[in-house]
Amino acid sequence: MWKKIGAFICGPAVERQLPERIRHAISEQQVQAEILIGWVQLALVIFFVALYTIAPKTSDGTEFMPVPMALAFYFLFSVLRLFLAYQRILPRWFLLGSVVIDIGLLMVLIWSFHLQYEQPAPFYLKAPTLLYVFIFVSLRTLRFEPTYVIAAGTAAAVGWVALVWYAVDTMGPEPLVTRDYVLYMTSNQVLIGAEVDKVITILVVTIVLCVAQIRARRLLMRAVTDATVAEDLSRFVAPEIADQITHADQAIKPGDGVIKVATVMFCDIERFTGISEQLEPDELMQTLNEYFEVVSKVIVFYGGVISMFQGDAMLITFNTVKPDPNHAANALHAAVGIQRVVEELRFGPGVALPTRCGINTGELIAGAIGTNDRLISTVYGDEVNIAARLEQLNKEYGTYVLATEQTVAAAGSSFVSRPIGTITVRGRTSPVSVYAVDTEPPDAVLQA
Repeated sequence: MWKKIGAFICGPAVERQLPERIRHAISEQQVQAEILIGWVQLALVIFFVALYTIAPKTSDGTEFMPVPMALAFYFLFSVLRLFLAYQRILPRWFLLGSVVIDIGLLMVLIWSFHLQYEQPAPFYLKAPTLLYVFIFVSLRTLRFEPTYVIAAGTAAAVGWVALVWYAVDTMGPEPLVTRDYVLYMTSNQVLIGAEVDKVITILVVTIVLCVAQIRARRLLMRAVTDATVAEDLSRFVAPEIADQITHADQAIKPGDGVIKVATVMFCDIERFTGISEQLEPDELMQTLNEYFEVVSKVIVFYGGVISMFQGDAMLITFNTVKPDPNHAANALHAAVGIQRVVEELRFGPGVALPTRCGINTGELIAGAIGTNDRLISTVYGDEVNIAARLEQLNKEYGTYVLATEQTVAAAGSSFVSRPIGTITVRGRTSPVSVYAVDTEPPDAVLQA
């Protein structure tokens, strides 16, 4: 029951232990918050100095003037704290001590008013300077740790109780406490209820801020965790797909998808099985990583989205996740660009990795398949199967880029291509006209 009440008041707790990198990210946010607090406090003391300088003095003629000394001390202390914040050397004990010093300095300043204005001690209980307490308490909410809010609020409540006790105790036998509100407002007598109200207000504001801060901290931890997970997952799926998932208005379910005309390209390394047998496992991983790094730059440059890695093979789509009116031409640009880089470069321990590409354009379904617990974002349909089959047919025709007539027609006549013939793709009854694409237009220069 208490757990449910706590969750209702403070929000759901973060159940699992946060990884070190997430704790580090939150810690960085705390450091930045402390720097912000330091600047705000420095701005406040500068404002107080300016206000004190230009405001008319009602206590001229008295020798005891504590405000300039208090402001000077607080200015130096604020500069020191800001410097330490930038140096990242603000230990917990120092922060707690600085919170108490903030409140203590304010209480001492309020206490000194009866000396400065040569009035009985209860005089300072009516000073509006007490309102600055709420500034110091609320400033602590910029850092997502309720400990410091509690320290500030508690110090303020205890400090005010001490000031009330001192005001009552120093008057001796003189009748000081009253229940008359008018008399309280027009004299130096003390209305205990009014002072209790102030203490209660300080404590209630502190509690409310603490609850809000705990809720915000838990939300921050979940948000940082989710953001880190999303960033990590985006390395396992295309960033465009990750962005589509995170910005979806509703949770994506199995079968969610759209039917659209797009271009699909399958890429596979020629004779990769033989190459992998000649390499040690670490050399193989290095070779593949270098290869994918180079090839993916070409694909991304032309607007393609790598929807899937499978061994040395890739499934690339154009005009599925992000709009691309020239998807067919860009797919051919990417395929020819891949041929250029794999001819010019060697990977790992000097290995050449010739790559075969099969490209098709048509109506397909782009969406999520799987179960409620696990989904993959992919494309499916007959047009996808044709592209996969064309990639394999490169082996039979001694080519490296095969595309259907739909792709070549949609891409325009600038590409240098030659007809291979009409082929009946395995699994289909209707034939497909296939072209071998050799080069791209002279003005299509890769700048990746």
